Amino acid sequence: MSIHLMLAAAYLPKEVINKTQKMVLMKIADSADDQTLLARPGLERMMAWAGVGEKQVITIVTELVGLGFVERVEVGRVGRRAEYKVFPHGVPPIPTTEELIERRRLARRAPKNPRLARQTKRRKPSTAARTQQDVAAREEARAARGAADEGGLPEGNPGSGEGRVPPRKPGRFPQGNQEGSPTETPSFPSHSSVIPYPPTPTAGAAGEPDGAGDQKPPSGCAKHPRPVGNCRGCGTNPRAGREQARREAAASEHTSQQQWLKEFFAERERRVADTDPEALAMAKQRTKELARMGSSRASNSGAL
Repeated sequence: MSIHLMLAAAYLPKEVINKTQKMVLMKIADSADDQTLLARPGLERMMAWAGVGEKQVITIVTELVGLGFVERVEVGRVGRRAEYKVFPHGVPPIPTTEELIERRRLARRAPKNPRLARQTKRRKPSTAARTQQDVAAREEARAARGAADEGGLPEGNPGSGEGRVPPRKPGRFPQGNQEGSPTETPSFPSHSSVIPYPPTPTAGAAGEPDGAGDQKPPSGCAKHPRPVGNCRGCGTNPRAGREQARREAAASEHTSQQQWLKEFFAERERRVADTDPEALAMAKQRTKELARMGSSRASNSGAL
């Protein structure tokens, strides 16, 4: 039994070895010698230690050999256990508490899925991030600049002093000729504001009701006195239009069906009258009796 080798196997990181592999490795290290690092744990012991089956233990031992934690010295035979050498390339050191804390910090900083992590490093920003002091300084500079520029409306020509402009007739820009002048200098067309505006068309000229003669019927919406462009209550909504068209189609179909039924019954009565006049007379008599019975029942119920 080697406690040192077992502890070295127990503190291996999870990025290198999984839980089942660690349990099998700990059992091999527990059975190893401190000097020779040779161990004969036995298949049953490794199965009971790791809690897996025989085939899975053999697979795990092969994986440990591939990882380099175990080396096969002698293959097992019937009645003889296999012999292994633990940590053939060197026993890893047992980490300290500080190393375990640093390992946990690195694991927290590592991405959850390394395949989706950014492979390139982020570029350094051209300017440092603004702090609260930078924002306050910028606001103060803006307020000072606004106070310096703030002069209000121009006060006009000062009363006296060097800054006063002497009164004189401006002659910098040419006066030009008057509109429609017969001189050689062509006159520019007048501004569009001089052209009179056309008269405003009335509502009747545009074909719209002016509110006096042509009155629209009240709409089906209580919120609008007149139908608006898109309202379900007024019937101008596309959905309301489709519903109205559906109702009209259903009404026309119902009317056509009623008309067909009337023609059908008329044709049947005509055929019955042509073939059997007595049956037609009996049907009419029966209809009269039924009508008389219905009227008598209605009068009796009204009297009660």
